[in-house]
Amino acid sequence: MIRVEHLNKYYINGDMKLHALKDLSFHIEEGEFVAIMGSSGSGKSTMMNILGCLDKNSEGTYILDGIDVSKIKDEELCKIRNIKIGFVFQSFNLLSKLTALENVELPLIYAGVGKKEREEKAKEVLRKVGLEDRMHHRPNELSGGQKQRVAIARALMRHPAILLADEPVASLDPVTGRQILGLLKSIHETDGVTILMNSHNLEFSQEFSDRLIGLKDGKVVFDGK
Repeated sequence: MIRVEHLNKYYINGDMKLHALKDLSFHIEEGEFVAIMGSSGSGKSTMMNILGCLDKNSEGTYILDGIDVSKIKDEELCKIRNIKIGFVFQSFNLLSKLTALENVELPLIYAGVGKKEREEKAKEVLRKVGLEDRMHHRPNELSGGQKQRVAIARALMRHPAILLADEPVASLDPVTGRQILGLLKSIHETDGVTILMNSHNLEFSQEFSDRLIGLKDGKVVFDGK
């Protein structure tokens, strides 16, 4: 599903080249649940942005589901991102004036899907994440865990091949965090979605993921079970 070969990301600041990622190489198979570990400044977020087609690498190769995204134009990159990738963020990124149902419908609105079809699909996915009784509540009427369930439902609306979760439980208490990761694990097992999760919580990562990739100073320092 993902193949990264000698990937580098750097930024030019005057005469200085600042490396965020240094010569990364790894493969992720279809259907894996992989946790990317590392402290602040290790390169986790930079790598997640590149894998999610939100940014481009400076050097090296990134193959996503058979497509070399390192070489394609931004417009095509946007299409691939919208079709193949679902995002779950630490801060939920929900629109405050919309209900849970309306937030979940958004990806299909942008895709031009009709109101009846997208509403039925949104209700189906909200039931899947256990929020059938909160569909018409706005974000300020939901708990943190419920907001993250809405965000997960929204990410699943276009049946993505890959789900990228950036610190999905960092803002939640441990009990709620474990429930959310249990939900992600269930989706991974029942739907076969490939999941990549940025995390600083080793205990949770070991409990729920199939594999850990450890980053330090922009380099892979661990890759295994």
